[in-house]
Order: sequence, then structure tokens, then C-alpha cells
Amino acid sequence: MTKKTKFLNGQTIRPDQITTNGIVSFTDGTNNGLLGNQESCEAYGYTYDKSTGYCRAFINQNKVFTDFSRATVSENGVQNTIRQNVQNSNITGNKNTISGYNNNINILGNEHEVGRNFDNASILGGTRGTITRESEIAIGGGKRSISDSTNAVTFSSKRKTSTLELSCVTIDNTATNMTIQGDGSSFINVENNSIIGYDIYITRLELGGSSGTAGNYSYRNIRGAVKINQVGVMSFVVGFSRNIAKVGVNGTCIMADSTTGGVPSISVNVQDRNNVQNLWSASVTLHEVISETLIV
Repeated sequence: MTKKTKFLNGQTIRPDQITTNGIVSFTDGTNNGLLGNQESCEAYGYTYDKSTGYCRAFINQNKVFTDFSRATVSENGVQNTIRQNVQNSNITGNKNTISGYNNNINILGNEHEVGRNFDNASILGGTRGTITRESEIAIGGGKRSISDSTNAVTFSSKRKTSTLELSCVTIDNTATNMTIQGDGSSFINVENNSIIGYDIYITRLELGGSSGTAGNYSYRNIRGAVKINQVGVMSFVVGFSRNIAKVGVNGTCIMADSTTGGVPSISVNVQDRNNVQNLWSASVTLHEVISETLIV
């Protein structure tokens, strides 16, 4: 169904569509299908679902949908929820959820969740892991609530380790954010109140250009962390940066804020010289903690 709403003061996105399952998508006037963050969701009077990252107009009471191709879904376990339009997927374990419109998903373990519209992803083990990015490979971090019985303190959080492959090409000296699988639009979505440690290996290969030399390359490792506070402000700290190998120059590589349309995200930002054609590839491992306690 369609929900057209004017932009509220201070908001760069507005509701655009509401699915039959109650999920609200947003538009910035140019890009449609944006998920929106908690602030934008609640500003328009909807409910933000922290467990999935969706903005909801309502919750469908039907727990399990049958509008998918059962012939292409293999399930070994009980109490799994497989929503509509899920194909070519495998589940081994119990109480897992595939949220819908997913292809080529593999799940091993219990109480994992794959977000809607993400394809070609795997949860390799653990419990209570999540897939929140295209082509993500994740390991779940265990139970959400951890208690200190001595001091009667309980903290709730989501935790996981995941790996993503990013790539892009550059032909001039424009600073460019790499995208997941080189699709040109998917960055690494992040959530407020989180700490993300990252370990990046980046390869730059020169392919030509009037100022380039085909076959020159550089290989670099960057390690650091980013804190995303309760309102989405990001603080990056680089703890380690090392040029492992090169022929020619290194180029420039950093982890950067790539937030688009009000959806917070990070990406590897790369840059080299003008009139040089480069192919960039990055393997990114993330160690992620998302707290239900607000952080400044």
C-alpha cells in the first residue's frame, strides 16, 4: 500500500510505502525503498523494531507465511519461521527466522534472523546472529541479556562477527565509497548505540589510464573501531595501518561515514591520482556490539 507524507521539519526522508506486512519504506525524494532509522521512524508516528531494524506501521499477526517456494527451501529443525518469497535456502537449527524476499540463504544454529530483502548470505554458527547486509557472512554472538548476579546488573545487547567483500573502480582522483559486492549502492548498514571493530585488507590494482601503469598495485591492512552513538554520530579511531606490499604508489584508504538518505552506514573510502584507472577490492571483518543501553 502507498503512504504519501510531507517531509517533517528536520527530516531528510519521509514515508513512501507500507507493505502488507506493515513495514514502512522511505524516500528522500530521489531514492526510494530506504529503511529509515529509529529517529525518522518515530518522528512520523511509527514503531521502530530494534530486533530487525525495520520501521513498522503495524505487526502482522500471522507468524508464518506460506507464499514461498517450499521446493527450494531445506529445513532441518523446528519452530523456524520462513516468510514469503524465500527461495534456494537451507536452515539447520531451531527458532530461526528468514524475513522474506530472500534468495540463497544458509543458516546453521538457533534463533538467528535474516533481514528482509538480503540475498546470498550465511550465518555459520552460534546463536542469535543477524543478517543485516547483502552477502554477509556472520557468526552469532549468543544470548542477548548478560547478568552479573553479584551486583544484580543486566545488560542487553546484540553481538556478532561478520565478513563482507567490497569493491569499486576509480578513474580519477575522486574519493569513492566502495560498495558491497561492487553493486554500486549497498554500504555497510550500522545501528545506533553500537561499537564496531573493523579489520580491512585492501587491494588496489592499476589497469591503465594516461597516468597509470597497468600491473602496479598496493596491498594494505587497516584496523580500528567506530562508535555510533544514540543519535547516529560516528567517531572513528584508527589503531593500526600498514602497507603490506606495493609496486608504485599506495593510494589512500580510510573507513568512513557513508550515511545515505538517513540510513546510517560505513564504507571503505578510497582515492588515487587523476587519470589512473584502478580496481579496488576489500575484505572487511567486523566485530559488532549493539547495546540496548544508550551511549553518548
